Amino acid sequence: MQNTNEYQLATCNDEVYLRTMYYNNITETIGNTPLVKLNQVTKGVKATVLAKVESFNPGNSIKDRIGMKMVEEAEKKGLLKPGGTIIEGTSGNTGMGLALAAIAKGYKCIFTTTDKQSKEKADILKAVGAEVIVCPTNVEPEDPRSYYSVSKRLSEETPNSWYPNQYDNLDNRKAHYETTGPEIWHQTEGRITHLVVGSGTGGTITGIGQFLKEKNPAIKIWGVDTYGSALKKYHETGKLDPDEIYPYITEGIGEDIVPKNYDFSLIDHFEKVTDKDAALMAREITRKEGIFVGYSCGSAVAGLLQMKDQLAENDVVVVIFPDHGSRYVGKVYNDEWMRDRGWLEVKTIRDIIESRPNKSLITIEHDKSVADAVSVLTANDIDQMPVMENGKMIGSISESGLLSKLLKDHTVKSAAIREVMDSAFPLVPSETPIGKLSSMMNKEITAVITLDGLNNMHIVTKSDIIRALSK
Repeated sequence: MQNTNEYQLATCNDEVYLRTMYYNNITETIGNTPLVKLNQVTKGVKATVLAKVESFNPGNSIKDRIGMKMVEEAEKKGLLKPGGTIIEGTSGNTGMGLALAAIAKGYKCIFTTTDKQSKEKADILKAVGAEVIVCPTNVEPEDPRSYYSVSKRLSEETPNSWYPNQYDNLDNRKAHYETTGPEIWHQTEGRITHLVVGSGTGGTITGIGQFLKEKNPAIKIWGVDTYGSALKKYHETGKLDPDEIYPYITEGIGEDIVPKNYDFSLIDHFEKVTDKDAALMAREITRKEGIFVGYSCGSAVAGLLQMKDQLAENDVVVVIFPDHGSRYVGKVYNDEWMRDRGWLEVKTIRDIIESRPNKSLITIEHDKSVADAVSVLTANDIDQMPVMENGKMIGSISESGLLSKLLKDHTVKSAAIREVMDSAFPLVPSETPIGKLSSMMNKEITAVITLDGLNNMHIVTKSDIIRALSK
């Protein structure tokens, strides 16, 4: 992963200038990622907190480091031969790192992943020429359908193939011992006191942790785990507890197995973070720090904040940001996805209309009959709608109102809507707080109308408010 070209200086008329420098291929740009101080999301933390932003790697994740390292070592050992196929189980990022190495060196790739991973990850792997097989998440690792089992089986069935097995391949942690650890040590001038890492395969936390502990045994290595993962319990007891293992949503960290890359003696503590807290913190980092981060980056900072009372003013904390937010635009950065899980607080009318599928507002013209109106209400499974004239709302009708009128006079069904309609729904700004909106609703006012940024009309009913407040 070293660039073979050197900077060359030349002089001309007593001026020094830099001759053109280039890399032989994209993999030579892996590593030497920046440390960036966190300022807003860490308010209240006494220590200096620095993020190691691994999205600066060409594949936008820390896994570029291990992809290239494992390939290089496999070539040296004769495990990966010209024209070969790399077959691996991956949550997405390691696959990208392996794919970049494969492109540079002329290999093919087949990756298995799970159906809980973001669609963006699978699409990105396909974009760089890999074949992607999606496997079920909620099966045991030994199950023949698991992405572990499928990748291993394919490697046994495919001629001239190599199975990296990032979980047990010690070149994973070696990559971090040789590159990430030294970078952090030099970038902090040896002042680092704490390392915070979201832990999955164990390569990152073990490789960096080993290097730093050799430099200064007093450095604390903190791992961040997720609920549903067995790592924290295993670290504390030495036992793999099946009761600790259950489905979780956070991507990139946590395990239901114990990879051989772990050296738990190097890890001082594991902290668990919920799926919700990790997602909310990822969004907050992006919004407040301007660093577009992935899901497990949120886990790392949330875990750090849960342990902030253990930090002193002179401490220097390095938090690993493994990947880029572009992997999660359909999940963590999708308001509807977040609200579906009850993770994003609904505060205004705009939040309500943005949290539901985009549906056109159903209206009826004033000169239609009551019978027509009943048909429209029934066909669209709604109980109220605005009455329009020349594109303007002039009134409203509802099932309950029509029923009341029909019970009094059955001939009303042939009357024009304008003759029996109720008052128009109030038009309220989309930024109206839900609390204020709920106080507006009464027996007479059963819904309100708001406009979005394109001046499209949306209706918000009592049912919408109840659903929003009950999440």
